[in-house]
Amino acid sequence: MAHDNNAEAIRRINFRILPFLMVLYLVAYIDRSNISVAALGMNAELQLTAQMYGLAAGLFFATYIVFEIPSNILLTKFGARRWIARIMITWGIVAAGMAFVTSAHQLYGMRLLLGAAEAGFTPGIIYYLAKWYPSRDRANAMSFFYIGAALASVIGLPLSGLLLNAHGLLGMSGWRWVFLIEGIPAIVLGFVVLRFLPDRPSDAAWLTPSQQSGLERTIELEQAWAPVSHNAAWHAAFTNGRVWLLAVFWLLQAFGTIGITLFMPLIVKNLSGGGNLAVSLLSALPFLVACVFMFFNSRHSDARGERALHMGVPLALAGIMLLCAVYAGNAYLSFALIVLSVGLNWAVIPIFWAVTTEHVSGVAAAVSIALINALANVAGLALPPVIGWIKDTTGSFDVALTLVASALIVGGVLGIALGRHRTSQVAQFSGR
Repeated sequence: MAHDNNAEAIRRINFRILPFLMVLYLVAYIDRSNISVAALGMNAELQLTAQMYGLAAGLFFATYIVFEIPSNILLTKFGARRWIARIMITWGIVAAGMAFVTSAHQLYGMRLLLGAAEAGFTPGIIYYLAKWYPSRDRANAMSFFYIGAALASVIGLPLSGLLLNAHGLLGMSGWRWVFLIEGIPAIVLGFVVLRFLPDRPSDAAWLTPSQQSGLERTIELEQAWAPVSHNAAWHAAFTNGRVWLLAVFWLLQAFGTIGITLFMPLIVKNLSGGGNLAVSLLSALPFLVACVFMFFNSRHSDARGERALHMGVPLALAGIMLLCAVYAGNAYLSFALIVLSVGLNWAVIPIFWAVTTEHVSGVAAAVSIALINALANVAGLALPPVIGWIKDTTGSFDVALTLVASALIVGGVLGIALGRHRTSQVAQFSGR
């Protein structure tokens, strides 16, 4: 009976909260990654080399890493509603302000500010979802959240390409319109979050009292079984070996999601030589495939109660596909393999966070999620300048993509090992 009550509560949450969170992440990811399309016009106007562009793209992650853990700790103090609203409003202001930079150094500074403003958003939402979804429903919920990120590229890349064609409107370059127009929605949505997002099930007026109590009781019982328990101090995350192994996996996976995403339009242009709008449309295709792969991989993982193969195998295959793309010798085949590689890479994301949130709970969970995400963003800080330098030095992305592919293959092997050692208590509690 309790399970039936929870099932109805989950259906209501799926309808009321998940679509809204998807929109929030869609907007966040557009503001974080639209620099990849803006580069098609911005680099020439600001006289940026590929290495300088890579530095600008990567500097976002320097402040993002520094403020990630403090931000998630503050989220547990102020509540998700207030803190996520604060994040969105400040990042929206900074994202729109990037339209007015006139030099490389100003661009560097704004990217640093953007990272500081957005720090804590992704791990904050993941922590928030773990407060609403029991373990058996969590991978599927995570997949919908991250579909918002993939849709950001599906929608954002073509939108950014169209805005590039507004070049000269009101005397502004097209790439400036990209930053200005795409920064405003975050500000508006921040105020919507402040008004409408409930902090926990017991705050949701659209759940019945029995649904509220049943859901929170189920999640509390699961958290009691977590190896890093609800009562653990926040710094317990730093002394847990499994948390660090999860962080290493997420770092290796980020070689693909961060490294390829920030350079996708430039990689596609290098392959096709097409115009800006055509390049933007082609660059969106891999992320459309990613939405499909995430949806089916997470549903199958939840249904089977299996994490190891669903987390490790797709990542290893993503690396193999990318390696084949580098040496395919045919632009059409290379692009098709890149599409599959991106889809497989993203497919592991919801599984990973389901495994992670089964292992930790309480404030230690907020810190663990932030720590894992922060370490992964080291790839965002270091990789773009390296990829840019390789492109400037060799004249192609081949060596850089080989480096990314190798990281994904190693990550896939680690993912299988981590998934097999997932929390046995949670599996037992969930009836698997």
